[in-house]
Amino acid sequence: MSENEHQLILAIETSCDETAMAIIKDGREVLSNVVASQIESHKRFGGVVPEIASRHHIEQITVVLEETLKQAGITMDDVDAIAVTEGPGLVGALLIGVSAAKSLAFAHQKPLIGVHHIAGHIYANRLLKEFEFPLLSLVVSGGHTELILMDEHGQFEVIGETRDDAAGEAYDKVAKTLNLPYPGGPQIDRLAQEGEERFPFTRALINEDTYDFSFSGLKTAVMNTLHNAQQRGEEVSSADMAASFQASVVDVLVTKTYRAVKEYGVEQLIVAGGVAANQGLRKALHEKFTNEDVEVLIPPLHLCTDNAAMIGAAASIAYEQGHRAGLDLNANPSLSIEKYRKRSTVTKG
Repeated sequence: MSENEHQLILAIETSCDETAMAIIKDGREVLSNVVASQIESHKRFGGVVPEIASRHHIEQITVVLEETLKQAGITMDDVDAIAVTEGPGLVGALLIGVSAAKSLAFAHQKPLIGVHHIAGHIYANRLLKEFEFPLLSLVVSGGHTELILMDEHGQFEVIGETRDDAAGEAYDKVAKTLNLPYPGGPQIDRLAQEGEERFPFTRALINEDTYDFSFSGLKTAVMNTLHNAQQRGEEVSSADMAASFQASVVDVLVTKTYRAVKEYGVEQLIVAGGVAANQGLRKALHEKFTNEDVEVLIPPLHLCTDNAAMIGAAASIAYEQGHRAGLDLNANPSLSIEKYRKRSTVTKG
């Protein structure tokens, strides 16, 4: 622990196309949270190009580190531990962050903590309010759609997950079909507020006895509807298509989440991931749980998308529990959230 008896963690996040670092105090207070976005570089390609993302991380990581320490008003000597996203994500992008974290840990003789990217998204909510267990987390992002049950800190049980496309992935593909600019998710959400649900798209798996999700068929249905309309020479409102698509996604997410909350009797419902910024989803969840005896936590928009503050929040608990990674820590693009904590060393005392 640092001289002022407060825990200070330097967190690094480079799982995709944001080079991010943060200083987190005592697991709950954000002293700095710097994000260097690459959206403009990837926009012309309509999506993230892994090689370009890795190059940008290399270019930005030292600059971001300096700005992070400057905003927090500290030096590396004040840091108690260094945390980094070890997976899942783009392997090249992850490697830049992991290499930087190991270098800093070795050079400054600081403990190293590996963090699961989705655990970070979940713990972004702890920057707002302390967790109450048991809790359920709805994780919705470009690569993940999962319902995760937590009975205590650092313990994750996946009770439902997507069988094909993640919700965010479906958003991006539908946006591309509608010729909307990258990133597509926010564009669909904006258009949906202007349109009407004129197309009755299916709600996949909504009535089945499972907490799994499926969005590939919905994506295909949107594409086929647009193609058939074009073949007939009919014009389709992009706003109505966006509203219809979003209504189907939100309906499935909210229905399954509500059923899981009831079955498991949780104290809190936590929403996490980039799609947690979706206004349609946020509104539907608040309306569904208004009169229910469960607290709904949804982070502010800047903590929904990838950032390092969330990684520091998750790392704080791991640090207190004694979890440490060695300098042989490696990037793991397919890291399982249910297994990753079991791999780290627990130090005593």
